[in-house]
Amino acid sequence: MDAIEAILSRRSIRKYKKETLSKELIDELLSAAMNAPSACNEQPWHFVVIQDRKVLDEVPKYHPYSIPAIREAPAAIVVCADLHLAAEDGAWWVQDCSAATENILIAAQAKGLGAVWLGIYPKEDRVEGLKALLALPQDVIPLSIISLGYPAEKRPHENRFQSSRVHYNRW
Repeated sequence: MDAIEAILSRRSIRKYKKETLSKELIDELLSAAMNAPSACNEQPWHFVVIQDRKVLDEVPKYHPYSIPAIREAPAAIVVCADLHLAAEDGAWWVQDCSAATENILIAAQAKGLGAVWLGIYPKEDRVEGLKALLALPQDVIPLSIISLGYPAEKRPHENRFQSSRVHYNRW
């Protein structure tokens, strides 16, 4: 699947088959994430791969909208920012980690996986809950959690292009 097809066909998938994901497949997704653009090339990201069912089942305590995705997923990746690695005054880590998150979503689609982006930051209760659950260091902030698995649902493609939102040279 080429990049444009993966981007245009990607949909949020919340239902998964019970099939586990190989380490090689997860490493491919992480490689895609780590090749995202990054301000000043600081690459402030760290990733927590969750495959332990007990840990996955704890996530909804801190993220109420993660059900059913997390409860059905065989794996999830938490995209985090290490503030010690962030550019300048830390102003760009959200963009950097968002780009890494999007790369995971596109790579998952290209590999035949389903995934959904579940936002953590800037909701303080979610940030603190996930930090505690995953034993994250003080200066590491979780931005997102992506549930992953082989899809047990198919969602149709939507053409979201709106020419009325495109402006050339000026508004």
